[in-house]
Parts: sequence; structure tokens; C-alpha cells
Amino acid sequence: MTNSLYKQVLENLYEGVYFVDAERNITFWNKGAERITGYLASEILGKACYDNILKHVDDQGCQLCINGCPLHKTIADGIMREAPVYLYHKEGHRVPVSIRTIPLYEGEAVIGAAELFTDQREQFHQQQNLKELKTLAFHDQLTELPNRRFLEQVLKAKWMEFERMGRKFGIAFMDLDHFKEVNDTHGHLIGDEVLKMVAKTTRGALRREDMVGRWGGEEFMIVLSDADEEMIRVVSEKIRMLIEHSALKVEGKTLSVTVSVGAAIARFDDSLESMIKRADEKMYKSKNQGRNRVIL
Repeated sequence: MTNSLYKQVLENLYEGVYFVDAERNITFWNKGAERITGYLASEILGKACYDNILKHVDDQGCQLCINGCPLHKTIADGIMREAPVYLYHKEGHRVPVSIRTIPLYEGEAVIGAAELFTDQREQFHQQQNLKELKTLAFHDQLTELPNRRFLEQVLKAKWMEFERMGRKFGIAFMDLDHFKEVNDTHGHLIGDEVLKMVAKTTRGALRREDMVGRWGGEEFMIVLSDADEEMIRVVSEKIRMLIEHSALKVEGKTLSVTVSVGAAIARFDDSLESMIKRADEKMYKSKNQGRNRVIL
């Protein structure tokens, strides 16, 4: 195969692919990268990955493009690497991806590296679920998340499973901080975009068996299956961090938001109603203690 044919294959891969030279300047950006990130090749080529365009962060919130970039390490030592990270989409939300970095050689010298990244959101599976939700009128039209009606059905099923089989689960109420100020300052259309950004970021941070839905207004509920207290705390804190590191571009400026989270785990001296009440109370306690925090 000629070089042009190789390039054509790379260009049309479903996965995202980009190349950097030894100085980490981006020299190739395929259509898969455009699809997953929202950035066109014309916006990216010639820039450096350390310009922090994709703003890769890990589960702990470490900014990998600035500290500990796998691509940079691969250029330095020629070792392939794999890692799960969250990249920054052009629209502001976070996308969970699996990345693989590969050294590029000329003779025995490393002259750059390639990064391949795969969207981990299982788009086909989600689309099928959304079709079912829409058919049953159980989805929220704005965020495309399950709505409160659907969440209530899920919670009842989880509670019955807990009573019969002892399978613990957790819930977390998540409320946007100062959301009224966002609407008052930027208008409700921007407020809607913020809600969609938060929904996409949260959904991308959860396991397949977990769920996030819109409870109402700017309030979301997360349902975590087979959860203990530590897992609820870790997941809630990860979501809080990812939302804090997400942002929209509004009139050339960056608009970011934070959330207050209150969580609870199922207890045998509980009822479903008291569990929901406890999580709601903890969420308001988060707000009263300064916002942008998790209380379990």
C-alpha cells in the first residue's frame, strides 16, 4: 500500500487518531478525532498538545496535558501506554475515552508519537435505551436523560431487590450551584446548554449499571448499583470534579459551574422515602456549607 492509501485508512477510522512530532506539535488529526472531540482538523493542526486543548484529566482530576502526559512519556522513552481519561469536548462536556499512545520511529530514533482514542460511552447501547425511554415517555427532552417518573420506577425496583436479596444501592442528589444567576446573567437558552453539559458529563462518568436522571429543574439524581459508602463517595466526588472542570464558551468567555451533592446508601432500618429524604437533606447541607462539595 502507498502512503496515501495508509493515510486514507487512518483518516476514516471510527476511532480518534492524531500524530505529534518530537516537539508535540499536532501534525495529523483524523475524522474520528473530529467526531469524538468536536474540533475540526483545521482548528487543531499546527497547535501543540501541551496547549491543553483536550484538557485530559484522570479520575483524580490530574491535568495530564500539563502533568504526566502519556504521549509525552512515550516520546521520551518509546514505550506504548494505555489509560482511561476524560477529554474536553468543544461543547464543554467531558467525554470518557480509552487512549493508547504509540511511538513513531525514523530508524532507531523516536520522532514523535500517535495517540488513538476510543469513545467509551457505548453510543449504540445508549441510543437503544433512549428510544425505549422516549416510547414510554420516561425521558427528559432537554437533557435526554431519564426523567423523574422513570427514576421513581427504578428506585422502587432497587428497593424491592434490597429488601429481598440484601443488594445495597446508593443514591445521590446533585444540584447546580447558583443556577439562577446563570439564567439571569446569560438567559435561559444558555442555562439549558449548561444543563445538557452537566448531563453529558455525568452520564459519561458512570458504569453501565448505574444511572443519572433529571429529577426536576437543575436537580439530578444518580442511582448507583451494588454500592458501598466508599464507592458512593468516590463516584460522587469524581462527578463533582469533572463538572467543575467542564465549561461552555459564551461570547468568547468561559462559563463553568459547580454542583452540590448529597448522597445516601440503603439501610435496613430505612424506607425508600426516608432514604430519598436523607440524600436530599445532605444535598442542602452541602449548599449550606459552601457548595461544590459532597456529603454522604
